[in-house]
Amino acid sequence: MSQSDAIGQKTRELCETILEDAGFKSAQQRIQAFLEDEKARTQYEEVVRLGQSLRRKQQFGEPLSEEEIEQFEKAREELLANEVARGFLDAQTELEEMRQAIQQQVALTMELGRMPTREDMDGCGCGSGCGCH
Repeated sequence: MSQSDAIGQKTRELCETILEDAGFKSAQQRIQAFLEDEKARTQYEEVVRLGQSLRRKQQFGEPLSEEEIEQFEKAREELLANEVARGFLDAQTELEEMRQAIQQQVALTMELGRMPTREDMDGCGCGSGCGCH
């Protein structure tokens, strides 16, 4: 088996482990519940739409009215009060944290040429030449 084949096999094993992980399964279930809940999706889309509108106005230096801000905050609060939508947002965060942890460990392994220690993982992750150590 070549080095490339071995890396591919270990990568597949990692993916299988991720798929079997209880936290991953839970996150996937919460995402699926969100996708099946039209009210939650509509609330989410409205918050995204309102947020984009506010950002666009800010980018062009336009003032934001109290009414616009209140409308966004109300929609956001309603979204966060929806258990299905909140579960979706939490699941997204959990999956992103998992992805970042995996990416950080692989990147540090390649950068350091060895398995990273806990100290390496808790550091800034930018290597010893960055001057932050």
